[in-house]
Amino acid sequence: MFRIIIFSAANIGILLVMGVLFQLIGLDRWLVQSGTGFSTAGVLAFAACLGFGGAFISLALSKFMAKRGMGVQLITAPKTAQERWLIDTVHRQAKKAGIAAPEVGIFQQPQPNAFATGMTRNRSLVAVSTGLLNTMSQDEVEAVLGHEVAHVANGDMITMALLQGLLNTFVIFLSRLAGFFVDKVILKNQRGLGIGYFVTSIIAQLFLSCVATVIALWFSRRREFRADEGGARLAGKQKMINALKKLQQVQEPQDLPGEFAAFGISGSRSGISQLFLSHPPLEQRIETLQRAQIL
Repeated sequence: MFRIIIFSAANIGILLVMGVLFQLIGLDRWLVQSGTGFSTAGVLAFAACLGFGGAFISLALSKFMAKRGMGVQLITAPKTAQERWLIDTVHRQAKKAGIAAPEVGIFQQPQPNAFATGMTRNRSLVAVSTGLLNTMSQDEVEAVLGHEVAHVANGDMITMALLQGLLNTFVIFLSRLAGFFVDKVILKNQRGLGIGYFVTSIIAQLFLSCVATVIALWFSRRREFRADEGGARLAGKQKMINALKKLQQVQEPQDLPGEFAAFGISGSRSGISQLFLSHPPLEQRIETLQRAQIL
């Protein structure tokens, strides 16, 4: 999968840059001082515009970022039998799922992985790692491709963008509220907005962004089960189970880097870091799929 996070690094970066910029140009000061004390309606409207704007900018840039960040080589004119098979398989699954054929690409990574991303269901990208192609059988690769196509068909990209936008809104609003409280109540600043407001709001935004990321990744893990079932329907239940079991055999499976983690097929887990994983444990996914009633 490729979801959250769903946009995590890019999304947080956009929010921080825009937040600091608006503070520098005085927009924060104007919003707070435009009403009596803390302008709740004004700040909330500002937070919603900035929060959803940042999420959808991340979504709009997702394919470009994936191609550049992961070094994806698109298959435009298949040169090998393997490339032709990848194109044909993804296109066949996309037709079965009722979506437009995604772009298909390969990226260099020794770990078996794959992801799907894109602005809409009909403008998406499915990419697989060289490690996946070298490690898995054709049936197992077919199941992984089905898993990624299912993510696209399920609308997971836009769903994650909406969730991230909502979380962003609360992050921005609550960080400004915290800044106002520290500046006016604790520091008792009576003249405009002081340094306490700006420092506190930035620190609070960083902390709340981490909390929002945990929530988004939790939601991403829930969507993995649905994508597994979708992959099973597109490629076959046993093929999907075999693909997940193959991932279990890989020593120390790793997440994709940065904001691409939520969109991969595999991921690592250990201790408290499980909160920041985009995928549930493989054994749990296998058990859930085995119990699923899929023809």
